[in-house]
Parts: sequence; structure tokens; C-alpha cells
Amino acid sequence: MRIAQRLDELGIDVIEAGFAAVSDGELEAVKLIANQGLRAEVSSAGRGIHGDIDAVLKSGATTMSMIIPTSDLHIDCKLHKTRDQVLKATEDCVSYAKAHGLKVDLLAEDATRSDFDYLVKVFQVAVDSGVDRVTPCDTVGILTPDRSFEYFNKLTAIIKVPVGVHCHNDFGMAVANTVAALGAGAQEAHATVNGLGERAGNAALEEIVLSLRSLYKLNLNVKTELLYTTSQLVSRLTGIHMQPNKAVVGENAFTHESGIHTQGVLVNPLTYEPIAPELVGCIRRIAPGKHSGTNAIKSDLLKMGLKPNDEQFREIFQRVKELGDKGKTIMDADVLAIAETVLGLGGAKPIELEEVTYVGGNKVTATASAKLKLHNKYVWGSAIGVGPVDAAINAVKAALAENEQITLEQYNVKAITGGTDAMVEVVVHLRKGNRTITAMGVREDIVKASIEAVISGMNVLKTDYNGNNDNNKQK
Repeated sequence: MRIAQRLDELGIDVIEAGFAAVSDGELEAVKLIANQGLRAEVSSAGRGIHGDIDAVLKSGATTMSMIIPTSDLHIDCKLHKTRDQVLKATEDCVSYAKAHGLKVDLLAEDATRSDFDYLVKVFQVAVDSGVDRVTPCDTVGILTPDRSFEYFNKLTAIIKVPVGVHCHNDFGMAVANTVAALGAGAQEAHATVNGLGERAGNAALEEIVLSLRSLYKLNLNVKTELLYTTSQLVSRLTGIHMQPNKAVVGENAFTHESGIHTQGVLVNPLTYEPIAPELVGCIRRIAPGKHSGTNAIKSDLLKMGLKPNDEQFREIFQRVKELGDKGKTIMDADVLAIAETVLGLGGAKPIELEEVTYVGGNKVTATASAKLKLHNKYVWGSAIGVGPVDAAINAVKAALAENEQITLEQYNVKAITGGTDAMVEVVVHLRKGNRTITAMGVREDIVKASIEAVISGMNVLKTDYNGNNDNNKQK
């Protein structure tokens, strides 16, 4: 329901909320979304059989995405039917659904491996039976952009109802094929947030939207500034994380490390950014690393209020390079630690962890308490969570009374040694205002590693050697 509400707010026209006939739970989920009074049309997927149509009707969805296979491979091997039987089923099921008040989008499964003339017959039977839209599906992702354009150009010239496009990403061309189909006359694009879907996934919503807006200059009713947070919401709720270099909404989409790039971006972002991060609700980040140029490291230090002289800066810069040459991913917290060492500012951190306790287990609500030293004053906090890590981080936030306005944007964990006593590496991305930083914690205990990373990152965001905090000022 939360995802559906966000998609509606985003401006999506049709939401396929589920497959009502799959299970009682799926039926209830579709019904819940259908009853929210969303602006978007709510659809349920279903096969071309009366039982599935009845399930859609029971769910309250106004539209059915009716799936009917049209390739000989599917008709013979999966349905064990003939082409004529599929034609009759199409006529019967579309007529039945329309007679019961549903809108029908006929999805021709495996259409791009179907005999084209037969596919047209199926669609024409559906049109004669009152279908609202038809969508040939590139079920195994075999289209190429040039073939997609030719295919949809030919099909839309014949079919007199709106034609949709449904692409899979088996060869990494789902978005390109979708955009080509729209250019050829298709009027509806099927897409998923983050490109989720069977096997290699479906065409990614955010990539299609930004391509149409930025490359084709089309005005869409999509609030692009919500794309990044929508992506993050779906990632959290599904537990499926994106690769860092994912286009438009990936962790690295607006992150710059290379000295050549950062030098240009710091002067004018257009030098290395085709779109502004604000367009999708994201922010730009200059990441420290072995490829960083002097401008990037200087910019990072200035944000912390650090102004080393030329000799000190050369030493800081060299140490950052050496750390990168050892194969370590350099975090903002590493740059701060190096700079403080070189400048002789190794005093107390704004936030120091004194102790943390936590309990959790089967049938036991995860609970944690934390004692911190905040600007040399002790503060305490306690909280619950979905697990010990969540509870411990919430306890730290509670101890800081949430007045720090620091939010945890991303949390990644991996084991870096084997065995039950494996060392665990936790990397967090924290945001404060328009600034995002990274920090890492490495421990055998995942909770302690997580707290170490979070507090290390918070210290970077709270460090200000210009004297705006209670930290030691730079001499």
C-alpha cells in the first residue's frame, strides 16, 4: 500500500497492484490498494480464464492486465492448445471481463517471438470484443532498439486501440527498447521501480522517465524530484538493493571521485552531469579516494572547517593517496582522521560512545540502550527496533534527542572473513542538510560495527573547526 501511494503521488497513471488470483493474501493486497481512492487506475494481472477474471472483480481493481500467450512455443508447450483455441479464449475472456465492467489491457505473452500475422489476429479479435488497450510483451528481452522501433511502428499502424510496450531486460536493453517503441507510436510503457522483475528485471521506470524528459524534452506528469526517495522506499521494503552504478538513482549516480571530474564539477556541474541531482531528489557528492584531485580534498576539508597550509595539505593529500593504494575504500571519516592527525587536532570527538547494551531474539522485542558523551556531557537513550542493530541505532538517535537532524540514508553490511567469528564491515551513508558522507565500522560484532560506523559518520557531519560547535577550534 505504501508503494502504491507513493506511485500515485509520483504521478503514475496505472498501477498494476498484484495478481489477485495467486492467493488470498495477494487478493487482499490488491483490494487494499483499490480501496485507497487513488488518482491512478488500479489494475490486477490475471490469465485469460474466467476464474482469474472473477478474482480481479472481487479485488475491486478497475482494470485487468489479461495475460494470453501468443507464441507457438507457449501455446504448444505451456497451454497444450491450438492457435484457434487461443483466439476463441481471447474473444470469450475479453467479452466476459468487459461485460462485468472491467477495463482490459491484453498482454500478449512472448509476443516478440510470435508469428506477427497471428499476433495481429489475436489483437483484432480482442479489439472486436471491446478491449481497451493491447500490449505485446518482449517476455525474454530479445528486441533491439532498431527492431523495437520497426515492430511497434508496424503494429500501431494496424491496431486501432492504444498499444503498450512491456520489455524485459535479459540483454540489458529494456529501457532502450521501451523508448524506441514509444517513439514508434506506443502510448503506454510498462515499467518497474529500480527495474525489478523476473530474471534480469523489467524496464526501469526512473530511467524511462528521465530519458523522455531530458533527452526527448517531453513534459510528463511525473514528479521527478520524488524518484530517488521512491527508489529508496522500494529498495527498503523489498530488501533488494541496487548496484551502486545504477543509472539515475544509484549510489554513485551523482558521486564524483576522479580528479579530472571533480575539478570540472566544482566549477560547473554541467561538465560531468547530464542532469542535475535535484531533478530526481538526490544530492551531489564529492567522494574522497586515490583518484581524487586536490580540489576535491580541499573542498571536503573546507566543509569541515579545516584550512591547512600548503605543506600540511600536501601531507594530507599524500596520506589519502597512500591509503587508497593499499586497496582501502576511503571514507569521509578517514579524511577527517588524517587531517586531524596532520594538523594536531586529535582532541575529543563531538560524540563518543561510552556503552551500549542490547537484547533480542525469538519472541523478544529487540531493545537497546546507549550512553554517549556529547560535547563532554553524558546523554542516555533507549529504543526498540526490528532487530538489535536497528534498536541500537535508534537508541543512539534517542540519546541525541533527534536534534542533530542527521538521517541514515543507506546501510550496507558484509562479512570480510570466514567463519562464525567473521569480521563484519558496515558502511553507512548519512545526510545532514545538503551534505552526505560515508563512514565505516569493522568489528566481529555487527551491532558494535554498526554503531561505530554511525557515530563516526555523525562526528564528521558535526565537526566544524570554524568554531560553530563546541569542538576544539583550529589554531
